[in-house]
Amino acid sequence: MTIRNFYLLMAIVGTGVPWLFFGSFFAQHGLALPLFIQSLFANGPAAGFSADVLISILIFWVWSWSDAAKHKVERWWLVLPASFFVGLSLALPLYLYLRERD
Repeated sequence: MTIRNFYLLMAIVGTGVPWLFFGSFFAQHGLALPLFIQSLFANGPAAGFSADVLISILIFWVWSWSDAAKHKVERWWLVLPASFFVGLSLALPLYLYLRERD
């Protein structure tokens, strides 16, 4: 398995695992986005974890934008919707996949 294929596999896993949890939430509560966001900060540990991930995503956006310009990564901007709709578990391996050349 090449490193590029590994990144692709991790992007798939990084999409599936969070959506197992997101999907069960939305199945139970419908598209209640305010409740979803409120649940991210339901208590101290959840708020700390959510803040950590959100800060990491922001740093990743800035880094990937800079790195993509340096390495001429095409379609690097795909990490933006990936991070919004799934999270860093998809966005990071997706970016690394896009960065690798065939």
